[in-house]
Amino acid sequence: MKKRIAVLPGDGIGTEVAEGAMKVLETVASRFGHQFEFAFGKIGGQAIDSKGTPLPDETINLCKESDAVLLGAVGGPKWDKMPPELRPEKGLLGIRKELGLFANLRPVTAFDSLISSSPLKKEVVQDVDLLIVRELTGGIYFGKPSGRKGENRETAVDTLQYERHEIERIVEKAFTFARMRNKKLTSVDKANVLESSRMWREVVDEAAAKNPDIEVEHMLVDAAAMKLISNPKAFDVIVTENMFGDILSDEASMITGSLGMLPSASMRSDGYGLYEPVHGSAPDIAGKNMANPLAMILSSAMMLKYSFGMKEEAEAVEKAVTEVLDAGYRTMDLGSNSSCTLSTEKMIKQVVYQLEEDDATAGILAAYA
Repeated sequence: MKKRIAVLPGDGIGTEVAEGAMKVLETVASRFGHQFEFAFGKIGGQAIDSKGTPLPDETINLCKESDAVLLGAVGGPKWDKMPPELRPEKGLLGIRKELGLFANLRPVTAFDSLISSSPLKKEVVQDVDLLIVRELTGGIYFGKPSGRKGENRETAVDTLQYERHEIERIVEKAFTFARMRNKKLTSVDKANVLESSRMWREVVDEAAAKNPDIEVEHMLVDAAAMKLISNPKAFDVIVTENMFGDILSDEASMITGSLGMLPSASMRSDGYGLYEPVHGSAPDIAGKNMANPLAMILSSAMMLKYSFGMKEEAEAVEKAVTEVLDAGYRTMDLGSNSSCTLSTEKMIKQVVYQLEEDDATAGILAAYA
């Protein structure tokens, strides 16, 4: 199978981790007989410096002409004083909007070998496997009016707005994923205060009536934040609006021990998606060969699974990552055992090596079958 992948490395460590994902995908292509063509575009601060905008038109066109998108990270202190419309983050928000990527999927899986990396107790973290489904193109990040006003700009306005159809489509997605998993869905809102949340809750109740096989509960966001830390195993699929999902999914990184382990997918109804790690551009370690590439590699596995329908290939990548971690290898964010602490490049090589080893072992087993 041949696929064209738009690669937007972005800023900071984005370039380093994107390189790792591409090397892993090249290994997958060789092992399974596929062909992946990589086409490169600019976004975020990198695009501001060279094109004067965080999201050039050629980047949008490149993504639209590709089968999926891999994105590294955007942002950094270099651009902190830019006008709001020229901040690197506007590139990320803009590409999601331009491509119609309304559903953000963030799986949170506790790797047995990394339980000690989590600040939470072992009995709290062990066996956690949940999915956060976040609405991505509406809410307070996109509502109008937004900005500063007044003679001395002493008033700030951000508008939280949702159209009913925006809620309906993300809720439908969440029910689909709940049915694929353990048939339990938790809808998170702030219905005791926000009118948008009251409409959100109405839509979820209507969908629940049409899907009686799915166990549905409503939870206020503050209660959900507490429970995510105290009893994360209580959740299977969480569906929530844009800002709440942003905050909760970052909070969930404490379960895995590091943001460097959390992949994500931003998708639309036809399966097209943009895949990126949850972590940011980490400018303090950019260029130092210290970044954890595993979230980006696991994001590429999500791309294989969700956009390309390559379930076996995705599982091979996930297996390789698990085996590397089980062997005790870590990046700096995951531990300080010097004998097993690897640079970005060496961690990528370990995953690639494990993928190749698994392939060789499979060949040996097939020969004796």
